Amino acid sequence: MEIDMIITTGDKAGEAIIRRAEELASRTGSRYVPRRHTPLSKMSKLHGNAEIIVVLDGGARLVRPGENPLEFHPSMGFIRAKRILKGESDPMLDAACMQEGDTVLDCTAGLGTDALVFAVKGGRNTKVMAAESSAALAALLSEGLAYYTSAVEEVNEALRRVEILNRDHLEVLRSLPDRSVDIVYFDPMFREPLMDSSAIRPLRWFANSEALSKESIQEAVRVARKTVVLKEKRGSREFARLGFSEQERAHSKISYGVITVDRNEQSRT
Repeated sequence: MEIDMIITTGDKAGEAIIRRAEELASRTGSRYVPRRHTPLSKMSKLHGNAEIIVVLDGGARLVRPGENPLEFHPSMGFIRAKRILKGESDPMLDAACMQEGDTVLDCTAGLGTDALVFAVKGGRNTKVMAAESSAALAALLSEGLAYYTSAVEEVNEALRRVEILNRDHLEVLRSLPDRSVDIVYFDPMFREPLMDSSAIRPLRWFANSEALSKESIQEAVRVARKTVVLKEKRGSREFARLGFSEQERAHSKISYGVITVDRNEQSRT
């Protein structure tokens, strides 16, 4: 059962930030609670140990009792985005065979890093959707993507092109028509992390620890026009179990698995 969520602001929030917080509370069906210099730990206890989204000028922060706060930041996505803008390659994009204008469904939004990279590569005519089942994490991402501002305008524009869907990815896939997006992407949280930094650790509270289902992959193949891509540990048995061809990368602990959709085969089924 998901913990209740409340929305608040920083101590010195202006009217515009307060309006954003009120709108976010209305949009997510949660409660807006004026800050009034109340410590966040006390505010959470007063509201049943609720998770708190703190709306900020440049995005938002997610506070969960007993955990380090999680603040939206494009992180490695920003570095990868700048490389793409310089014309450099990216292994995820290469595996997906992404081209400008392609539409993407990212089934595992995480902190939005991969969705941003897809949006940068796709350009102004692309559409990127990212599914996130946690209401709190979806709220954090939607505010961050809408209001975080970097020094690179192309990155800012790409952030605004990502649409967060607060739904389970299988539910989203089932709702989509056949061949309605170009690329479907999965990056499940590794059950044994390769790294567990302070920035990533809080995200594990929201990660679905269950293995990807074969139904999810079947639905992804039905929905995709070009490729279905899975990020996993190099040599993972998940690639074979789910029907992916692993593309090993030299000197990397990570591989991408690819299912290339055969349009002719789809038309015969």
